[in-house]
Amino acid sequence: MIGGVLFDCVNHFLLLGLSLLTTAVGLYLIPFYKRAVLLIIMMSVYGASGSIVGIGGNVLILDIWGHEGAPHMQALHFSFALGAFLAPILAKLAVGTLVSAENHTEPAFQPPATNGSSEADSALLFGLPDDMNLFWAYAFVGTYMFIVSFFPFALFFKKSSRQEKSKPSAQEWRRAEYHKTLLCLLFLFFFFYVGAEVTYGSYVFSFATTYAGMEESEAAGLNSIFWGTFAACRGLAIFFAACLQPGTMIVLSNIGSLASSLFLVLFDKSPLCLWIATSVYGASMATTFPSGVSWIEQYTTISGKSAAFFVIGAALGEMAIPAVIGIVQGQYPDLPIVLYTCLGSAIFTAVIFPVMYKLATLPLDCQ
Repeated sequence: MIGGVLFDCVNHFLLLGLSLLTTAVGLYLIPFYKRAVLLIIMMSVYGASGSIVGIGGNVLILDIWGHEGAPHMQALHFSFALGAFLAPILAKLAVGTLVSAENHTEPAFQPPATNGSSEADSALLFGLPDDMNLFWAYAFVGTYMFIVSFFPFALFFKKSSRQEKSKPSAQEWRRAEYHKTLLCLLFLFFFFYVGAEVTYGSYVFSFATTYAGMEESEAAGLNSIFWGTFAACRGLAIFFAACLQPGTMIVLSNIGSLASSLFLVLFDKSPLCLWIATSVYGASMATTFPSGVSWIEQYTTISGKSAAFFVIGAALGEMAIPAVIGIVQGQYPDLPIVLYTCLGSAIFTAVIFPVMYKLATLPLDCQ
């Protein structure tokens, strides 16, 4: 919410650069904290700066390209998917190295049993982490973000009067007749879409092992194919967006999500069906969010506060739906609650989009 207000008041490049720099500093400092309170504070700062970066990318693309920015929007969200795919691999490599080292050294290592040293350790606020492999994983990603932060700063300090003068006439200001209603519907659309996406991605491994009876290696592959097809289709969507309208891509995504989730519910214990439907479901979910942002910009101009509003809807869905479904699935382990959630969300998004389209295509108040 704060980021949306700031992007309407502060230079976009300056705010984005500061947010990236804050995120990089947070990644450097997190491994050094020895007290939980300090770690919680830094993680909160890190989360706040990360959310501003997420909003800032969408706002910048809409501000620069407007309703013609669909391929750029797809490229932005492909980079999110690619980073989400690569960062855990880096962390897993670090953890794997650590576990291997612990397996060799654990029998010979005995921690000191004196109360004095234990109290001294607990009194420390900062210190070198015991796990240096994980520290280097944090430092690597932090260094990358630190370097990237220079680019928006460079654009901020670059004075270009020609671009500033041409900017007001480059993009027409539009406002749909039901602007606020559209934003509220898009809030709900993203709430259920992102909630279903994160729920399935989070619980597909547990579901496959406990309900479908898969081996852990097969379940891990099922998880990988979901996120793999998700990232791959976001990359392909960069090219599709150049020849397909955002609304068309949303309709195709909704059809794919609805068909695959229905297939999952009907054949929930068939390994072959789980593999096929999971692949289709990941591919169908990939383009919905960036296409939704590009679609709404065609009918009504999106400011920083407007972008923040529907991004908050996505964040709430990402936070609330997996938490609730995890509790309910635990209470009813014999029912595929996760799959029912995906099917229900697919039905909701398939129904709500035609309503949004009808409201959006009513006469515009052009100014």
